[in-house]
Amino acid sequence: MTVPTGRRERKKAATRQKIADTALRLFLERGYESVGIRDVAAEADVAVTTLFAHFPSKEALVFERDEDFEHGLARAVTDRPPGEPLIPLLRNEIHAMVRHCAAAEAIPVWQMIDGSPALRQYEQSMHLRHAQSLAAAIATDLGLPPTDTRSAAIARFVIDAYSLGRESPNPEAAVNEIFQMIEAAWSITAGPRP
Repeated sequence: MTVPTGRRERKKAATRQKIADTALRLFLERGYESVGIRDVAAEADVAVTTLFAHFPSKEALVFERDEDFEHGLARAVTDRPPGEPLIPLLRNEIHAMVRHCAAAEAIPVWQMIDGSPALRQYEQSMHLRHAQSLAAAIATDLGLPPTDTRSAAIARFVIDAYSLGRESPNPEAAVNEIFQMIEAAWSITAGPRP
């Protein structure tokens, strides 16, 4: 998460983090389905409206770093130095995401997610949004229309690399293997347009 600079921004960020930490603790202690939004707000000592000002849904409380991941992928494309190869930067982003999600402390969270149809569905919609955001950044970088199929395909492959890597017994090797295929596809996609 980007560190806010002003006092008000820091306070908002601290409130948001407190809500997310409280929700995750309650979900892990009592079970996701057994905890309501009002329970989280009361335990975090905030109003329900304050909770919704930071998180649009109960599911979003579980995936509180969602925007950081989405923006990190887009920034890997848009903020890279001229001439810097794109795919290695995206590989690094995906490795960081997988390391974060495969850490020992994340295992109970992923067990909770895997056991909840609502959370799995939210995760799928989140990945689709990430792929769309990444595709738009790639298309812009290539000077293509935002709806370009090649950019969308590469973006989906990148997001799938994250999912497959996270689920693999050897996440690093899985991500590297998938990115070899992405690199091959990219060499065709980024080449001269027909």
